Amino acid sequence: MSTFAEHPSHQAPGPRLAISYAAIKRGALWLLGASSGFALIEPSPYEFVFLLTLFVFAVTGIRFSQKLVPLAMLLLLYNIGGIFSLIPWMDEVDSVRFTAVSVYLMITGIFFAAIMADDATGRLETLRQGYLFAAWCAGLAAILGYFDIAGLGSVFTLYGRASGTFKDANVLGPFLVLPILYVLHRVLTGQAGLLRGLLLVSVPLFALFLSFSRGAWGNLVASALLMVGLTFLTAPNATQRGRIALLTLVAFMAAAAALAVALSFENIRDVFEIRASLDQSYDQGVTGRFGNQLRSITLLLEAPNGFGPLRFRWHFTEDPHNVYINAFASYGWLGGVAWLGLMAATCYVGWRLVFQRRPWQQHAVVLWSVLFVTILQGLQIDTDHWRHLYLLLGLVWGLAVLPKPASRTEHAARFETGHDQG
Repeated sequence: MSTFAEHPSHQAPGPRLAISYAAIKRGALWLLGASSGFALIEPSPYEFVFLLTLFVFAVTGIRFSQKLVPLAMLLLLYNIGGIFSLIPWMDEVDSVRFTAVSVYLMITGIFFAAIMADDATGRLETLRQGYLFAAWCAGLAAILGYFDIAGLGSVFTLYGRASGTFKDANVLGPFLVLPILYVLHRVLTGQAGLLRGLLLVSVPLFALFLSFSRGAWGNLVASALLMVGLTFLTAPNATQRGRIALLTLVAFMAAAAALAVALSFENIRDVFEIRASLDQSYDQGVTGRFGNQLRSITLLLEAPNGFGPLRFRWHFTEDPHNVYINAFASYGWLGGVAWLGLMAATCYVGWRLVFQRRPWQQHAVVLWSVLFVTILQGLQIDTDHWRHLYLLLGLVWGLAVLPKPASRTEHAARFETGHDQG
């Protein structure tokens, strides 16, 4: 406990401001979540805040559970593969930077997993609040940019699509899915009123729509359906399940109405019709996105060290847009197998986690709904450098390895036998 404020002994004691280590840690985590939506520059504010947060936890205490060794080992093998793949291209700055970012993101994922060992629910709430703040900032920037308010279109849009405080609209959209689902979940479970929920979700949801990212749209719909289903299945009683069903219907109607209003604007409708098509020209043919992916498999089977970081585009003119193919292309066979193993292991621990009755179960439902769909979305886009993917990975693994909280009866029994003393 750190105490600020002193008073002379001859005066009556006045109020003192006391700040605990737990409060300092939560403050650092809120700032980390709040900075996660600013990625227009490299290194971004998030990188500096993460270093600050890591320092705060290192000084005030952090525990690493041995049960997190599988996560750490798979991430380490993945990055060792990337380093081996980098060796022939050490003179290329972009390739070195790519590999360094991968190592850094590995550290963030392990960090988020480790901090769940203490004050898990409090830290999850803090991160949720900070993330929502970031989503509003990124969302407002995206909306201002799309409508070119105050001449911000050149800064916050890319190719006519809202990108906000991100370099790519295809990253902005998926980033906004988690805070949107958190708000919807709180409405479904009665933690927030319907009107308040609609207000909180309005800006991030509209910004996600204006990103015109098919992957983000699909991520949101699939994650929301999974979240609603898991919330319904894990509801404690029939009354709660009835509320969830009713509010889901209301939310669907509200979303349909909002979509109709948005499409009443001709410029929005024209871009929507183009982007909503599943048959894009750059996806078609032998040299299209999916054709390139299929052709690359034969080459990668003959390249134990992969093509090298960011070298896929040298063979096929563009990036693979498939995180699993990219794992073998940029991280070699070792990295590719490690990534597949990590995703398989994550699915195992994630599906087990959501059905465990724990104080943090509802957080787990939201986190896993988004993470599982993001794992699937890796078939459609390169997700290996998404900061929020490593946040989700770390939090899900961190919660999954937590022991079951002792009941009051068990706690009292241990106290009486002296096991709780010391």
